Parts: sequence; structure tokens; C-alpha cells
Amino acid sequence: MQEEQQVRNPKGLLISLCAVMMMSVMNGTMFNIAVPDIAKTYQLMPSEVSWVMTGYIMVYAVGALTYGKLADYYPYRTLITFGLSIFCAGSLFGFFAQNYGMVLLARVIQAVGGAMIPALVFLAPIRYFPNERGKVLGIVSSVMAFASGVGPIAGGFIAGFLDWRYLFLTSAMIIITLPFLRKNLPQEESKKGYIDYVGAALIAGVISTLMLGITLGITWLFLFTVLFFVLNLWRMKAIDEPFIPAHLFKSNQYRATIITSFLGVVCLFGMMFMLPIMFRDAYGLGTMMIGLVLFPGALSAALMGQKGGNLVDSKGNTFVLYMALGLLGTGFVVLSTLVGAHPYIVSAAIIIAYMSFPLVQASSADILANILHKNETGVGMGVFNLLNFVSGALSGALIGKALDVFNPNQPFNWLGFEGTTAVYSNIFLAFSLIILLGFLQFRMNFYKKEQTYAQKKPASL
Repeated sequence: MQEEQQVRNPKGLLISLCAVMMMSVMNGTMFNIAVPDIAKTYQLMPSEVSWVMTGYIMVYAVGALTYGKLADYYPYRTLITFGLSIFCAGSLFGFFAQNYGMVLLARVIQAVGGAMIPALVFLAPIRYFPNERGKVLGIVSSVMAFASGVGPIAGGFIAGFLDWRYLFLTSAMIIITLPFLRKNLPQEESKKGYIDYVGAALIAGVISTLMLGITLGITWLFLFTVLFFVLNLWRMKAIDEPFIPAHLFKSNQYRATIITSFLGVVCLFGMMFMLPIMFRDAYGLGTMMIGLVLFPGALSAALMGQKGGNLVDSKGNTFVLYMALGLLGTGFVVLSTLVGAHPYIVSAAIIIAYMSFPLVQASSADILANILHKNETGVGMGVFNLLNFVSGALSGALIGKALDVFNPNQPFNWLGFEGTTAVYSNIFLAFSLIILLGFLQFRMNFYKKEQTYAQKKPASL
């Protein structure tokens, strides 16, 4: 059960949350388009310019978990003021950057502040909208999905007609939302509590080495990932209040939900990463045309969000999660069959998979909100957000490698098109099998009887 907080203007708060989420997600996706232009400006190799996204994602992922933990103790108004101020400062710094090092530093500063946004935006419905939690989570998730789709279009337009530096200036406009957020968020007091900074550093080590290993393809970094992971497990057992409580992962329901959500989001982000490449390489479409072909899918996600959120409240979160997985699996099978057809036909097929994005996010978040104790909502949802970012890096790296290595002419799907789109057909078919795996593991593990674990006494530090 979550503790209800009084909000003077719930509608105003929701609009403010959606606006800040929209601008935050667009900031990430807009820079994907700008990477070639940045490389040209500073005469960089692909491995060098990739740090524009790698550094941002790495800091963002660590920050999302950290802000989630801090939200268990500090007022949202304080955290959101700090986060947006830092993000805006990084954006202005990037706009006036004179060299590539300054651009990278600007992106890191952006990530330090911006990581606050998904952490608190997904927590706010749980704390401030307990009676409409599913509906609000659906709306927030739909905004996230819509922004993921329109970000590349906006980025291409701004970078094409102005300059890629203006992407920083556009991102700085997010500060406009701060007065509205502060006005609509209730006054709260800080809570006393212990924060395990050593554990936080070890988790940061796990995440950073894992993300670097995935995105840069440096396999020996995974040795450090394992080392940090083992040290973190020791830390979780050695003290009474670790950064991430060990009993979270001993809960069958929590574990089953985050695994299924992770698998679903891996496939969704993988689709978003792969479709622009497919339309450029296999169909020969330009940036603006690719954006227009993808736009109906993003729009469908936006329209589905509120409806899906209402279904979470009326039919139940597990019902909506099953429905989302069914839509997602069906959509991937349809895409596996139709890639190679006319772009408009593929564009229509994308809608089936894309519209499940807010359903997966909203239903998973609502399930976790029911499971988590009110004093652990922040860190529990922080892990959820962390896995979302890791899934994006993982899917992009794996799909990029698959496209480099495999070039079949015949798809595994007997109904699929032969030729240059065969590899994309195979990947979509693999996505459908991953979704089936997620569905089965959720069915098997979510309803298992929970065991009671005795808590350890504090160990001396």
C-alpha cells in the first residue's frame, strides 16, 4: 500500500509531468540523428563519436537508480529542482561548446540532471494518484513512447535547418516546466534514513562496466562487471540497509515482473533501433521519410496509453500485461512476415507492436507498485528504470552485431520476403520468441508461493 499525498491541482501536475517526460525522452532520441553531424564537425571516427550516446546512457542509467533511492528520503520538489537545473546548465554548456571534449562533458552533465526525470515521473503516479494510478502510468508511458518516435523527426528537422548545436538549446527549454512542477507538487519533509554510498558505488561499477562492454564491444570489461557484482552481493549480505535490499529479488512476483518487463522492453527498443536502419539500407529512404513512416506507430502508442491505463484500473494489471505481450508477439510475427513489402504496409504493421509499448510499461509499473513497500518504492522502481536503459543498450549492441555478421537471403519465416530484408525478418521472429519466453516465465513464477526470509542483523562497518 502506498501513502497518499494531497495534490492541489492533479491535472496541472499530470500535464507538467508529461511535458518534462516528453522533452527528456526527445533529448535522447534527437541526438541519435545528430551523431553523424557531430562526427563531421570534429572529424571523429565512429568509435570516438559514439561516446556522445554511450556516456549519456551510462550516467543516465546509474542516475535513474540513484534518484529512485533518494526519492525514498527527500522531497520530490527538491530533487526535481536540482535535476532540471543541472540538466539545463549542461544543455547551455553544450550549446556554447568549443570542442568535442566540451560536448561530451555537456552530455554527462545533462545525464546527471536528466536521470531524475524518469525516476520521479514513474514514482509520482504511485504517490500522488493512488486511485487512478494505472490510468496515469498509462498516460506517462504513452508520452514516453510517442516522444521516442517524434524525437528523431524533430532532431532531423532542427539539425538539418539550423545546426546540431541547437539540439542543446532546444533541450534547455525543459527548464520552463520547473515552475509548474514546483507549484503543483505538494510540500513534503525529508525523512531520516541510511543511504549505503559504498553499495551505490559498487552498483555504479556494475552498470558502467556492463554498459561500456555492451556498447563498445570491449569484452574484457565484463570481468570487472562480474567483480563489482560479486562485491555488491557481499555488501548486500554484510549490512542491514544496503543500497538495493536483497529481499526485493527474493520476491517471486517482483523478480518475475522485472524480468518480463526487461524482455519486452529489450524487443521494443530493439525494434526502434532497427527500423530506421532497415528503411535506410533496405528501402533507401531518407531521414524525413523514415520519420514519417514511423510516425503512425508512435501516434498509436500515444493514443493507446490512456486506454491501457484505464484497463489497468478496471481489468487489472496482470490482464493488461498479458494483453500487451500478446499484441507484441503478434506484431513481431506480422512484421517478420511483411518486411520487404511496401513501406506503407510495413508502417501499418508497426502499429501493432508499437501500441503495446505503454501497455507493457504501465502494467509492469502498476504491478510493482502493488508489491513494493512504501519505504522501498523509490529503489524498487529505480531498478525497473535502470533495466529499461540497460535493455536499450543491450538490444542496440546485439542487433548491430547481428546486422554486421548475418546477411541471409532466405528468412526463417516461410511467409517472409526473400532478399535484403531477410535478416530483419529473422530478428523480428526472434523477438516474438523472446516475448513468448517472457510470457511463460511470468506465468510460471509470478504465482509461486512466497517464502519468508529472516532479516540479518546489522554488521559493523
